[in-house]
Amino acid sequence: MAKTRTRYVCQECGRAFPKAFGRCPQCGAWDRMVEEIVEETKTAAGHASIHRLGGLSTPRRLSEIESETEDRIHVPLNEFARVLGGGVVPGSIVLVGGDPGIGKSTLLLQMTMQMASQNRVLYVSGEESERQIKMRAARLLQDGGGSAGSLPEELYLVTETNLDAILEHVQVVNPRLLVIDSIQTVYRPEMESSAGSISQVRESASRLRELAKTSGIAVFLIGHVTKEGVIAGPRVLEHIVDTVLYLEGDRFQTYRLLRSVKNRFGATSEVGVFEMQERGMIEVANPSEAFLAERMVNAPGSAIAVTMEGTRPLLVEIQGLTSHTPFGNPRRTPNGIDYNRLLLITAVLTRRLNLGLAEQDIFVNVVGGLRIDEPAADLAVAAAIASSLCDQPIRADLVLIGELGLSGELRMVGQMQARLKEASSLGFKGAIVPRRLHQKEPWPSGIEVQEARSLAEALKLALMQ
Repeated sequence: MAKTRTRYVCQECGRAFPKAFGRCPQCGAWDRMVEEIVEETKTAAGHASIHRLGGLSTPRRLSEIESETEDRIHVPLNEFARVLGGGVVPGSIVLVGGDPGIGKSTLLLQMTMQMASQNRVLYVSGEESERQIKMRAARLLQDGGGSAGSLPEELYLVTETNLDAILEHVQVVNPRLLVIDSIQTVYRPEMESSAGSISQVRESASRLRELAKTSGIAVFLIGHVTKEGVIAGPRVLEHIVDTVLYLEGDRFQTYRLLRSVKNRFGATSEVGVFEMQERGMIEVANPSEAFLAERMVNAPGSAIAVTMEGTRPLLVEIQGLTSHTPFGNPRRTPNGIDYNRLLLITAVLTRRLNLGLAEQDIFVNVVGGLRIDEPAADLAVAAAIASSLCDQPIRADLVLIGELGLSGELRMVGQMQARLKEASSLGFKGAIVPRRLHQKEPWPSGIEVQEARSLAEALKLALMQ
């Protein structure tokens, strides 16, 4: 006979406890415990029975396993293909997360419409009706003259949230690509918990992963994010899937960044850049040029940094502004960089260069909505702040690359050659970088590279006298 028991699951981290707590002992979240009734079915041997889509597994010798790899499924969106590592791997499961209204459903529908010309696609929606999806598809096909193109014949739509019904539709349609929008709306009817709970999300994703691995169908899951910016339901969901993509950007700006934070088939931290328009997501072939398009030349407080997003170097403008404050606690406001990193750079400028920042509000902004996490932009941030304080512009054709140490020294960063080549290709004539301890390959031609040992030396070279 089936035995039932009660447990309490934290909706933030997924940890289960035998009794309820006001504050989760695992992640510290308050009032996130949800009661769940678990039904355990035991077999004659005493072990829990597991339903398998592909039957029993059989161990095989490593030498007997065929090493032939199936080609990736071609993705017409080059920026999407870049983030995935070159295309969609058959049998993979990909999670796409992002803020509400950022464009997740639009991007996936646009991708599936283009892929449906050569592949059969099943799009399952748990939030929108089929008519709503068709209206969006027609809008994406409209050209400049207002006429709509032909809808793809191999794109199938269904509105369903019952996982068992979804799996039956998959057997009937037999698609090569399956999209679930969204995983938080899918539920397994044999479970007592509601859709969107930790247990429902985990079990539904596990079942879809088993489907992908046994049938070779590529599965895309759209996931909501919480107010903290992480995918709702958990880290366990990120462990289940093969690839995790985040669609980032400010809803008040046109650019959207598709970032890979986990990828078993390609490089992590890869970024694809799109521009949100009325016709959907338009690829930005040269993101660096787009980020610098509205730059004001020779303006104080503006510096150009070269950051690496995966294997792609990106040139971004960093703006710094200092303003005298009559209050005793000056503000430090970053947008696009880490707050603690800004405090570190401000402390080095104050202590090592004797700049009077103790009575200055400091604002730092990364233009274009990009967020920079690597320390290679430290020199550009420090130069932008010093330029604003001294009211002296930085040379317009200069890029600044380097990590800042607590003693005011500059440290070398990785992939310097690729950064300088990208800067040279965009027309920049000079670069300030940390001094090399060992001379290896020469610097790229077409750009004058100046080496500096300390921040003070770099600022003397950067600021226009």
